[in-house]
Order: sequence, then C-alpha cells, then structure tokens
Amino acid sequence: MKRFFSLLVFALLILLVFWLGKQFGSRTLSQEVLSNSLVVREIAELASLEVQGVASIKRSNLENNGEWTDNLKKLFLENTIWVSVPYLAKYGVDINENNFRLTVTDKKIRVRLPAPRLLSYELKLDKMETSNRKGWLLFQDDETYTDVQKKLYQTSRIQLESNTVYLQQSKDKIRKIITRYYQPFLQDHTLEVVFEEGSVPTLK
Repeated sequence: MKRFFSLLVFALLILLVFWLGKQFGSRTLSQEVLSNSLVVREIAELASLEVQGVASIKRSNLENNGEWTDNLKKLFLENTIWVSVPYLAKYGVDINENNFRLTVTDKKIRVRLPAPRLLSYELKLDKMETSNRKGWLLFQDDETYTDVQKKLYQTSRIQLESNTVYLQQSKDKIRKIITRYYQPFLQDHTLEVVFEEGSVPTLK
C-alpha cells in the first residue's frame, strides 16, 4: 500500500511538472510571437499596394475658340500631341529603426509605422500610344515628343504621390495583414496600428 501511494505521488509530481512546463512554455512562445518586431516589420514592408492605370497628356497650341485666326493656325501651324501610357505604381511603408516601434502590454499590442507613400512608379513605354496633328508648315519634331513624355511622367507622378484614395488603401491593406498575423492573440489583446504622418521623402 505504501508503495502504491509512493507511485501515485510520483505520477502526480510528474504531471504537475509537465503541466507547469507546458504553461510557462506556451506563455514564453506566445510572448516571443507577440514581441517579434522583425517579423512584423517584414510583414509591413511586404504589404505593398500595387496600382495599375493609364496616364495621358495632350498638348496643343490651339485655343479652339472658333475665331478665324485659330482656324488659320489650325491649317498651317497646328501642333497637337496626345500621349497615353499605362503605368504601374506601388505604395507602401519605408521602414527603418527610427520610424518603427512595436510595444506589447498585458492587454494591448501597438504597432507604430511611417505613413505609406509612393515607393515606385513606372511608365510602360513599350505600350505607349501617341497621336500627332501638325499644320502644313510644321515638320516632325522628336524632341517635342520627348518633352511631352517627360512632362507626362512628372505630372502623373505628382498626382499619384498625393492620391488620398490609394494611400488609404495602402494603410487598410497593411492593417489587415498585421491583424491577420496577430489574430490568435486578439481574444485577450487589442491591436492598434498607428501611421505617423509627417514629411515623407520625394520619389526619385
């Protein structure tokens, strides 16, 4: 009988050690997952928003006011150029050690990120469409096309840099992916993803 009680106490002791190890082990693992700022940082950097569209520009020396001088210019001196080019733009966050912070408390997970911006912008010149109307006294000028293409790139890029719809969509996508990462912990934690607004570098 004494041997039976000894074995029972030994078995209970083993179960207690196993249970304590499991509890503390899972807590340590959970804490490591919660505080793994490197993974969260990589997730945020990879969660870029890709946008495709068409940029177009028209340049003309005509007023189109119906006056005889404008009609005369249209016949002899018109110089109208239209250029349309598909583009590919990517929005996301440019993270470094100074603008990223992850803090975890017993009840709250807070991720601080820089505001999304236009990370890259590419004109697909191989799919460019052009149209050109010239008066009788004007000849083809390739430099004009080059100038128009440069102007198109500059103006369309500035428009995309300040496009609030795409910038908001980028924020929503990053929030969604980070929330998915932390989903197993959101039963007893609240998640806050904060984008720090401020000066952002211009795309080169």
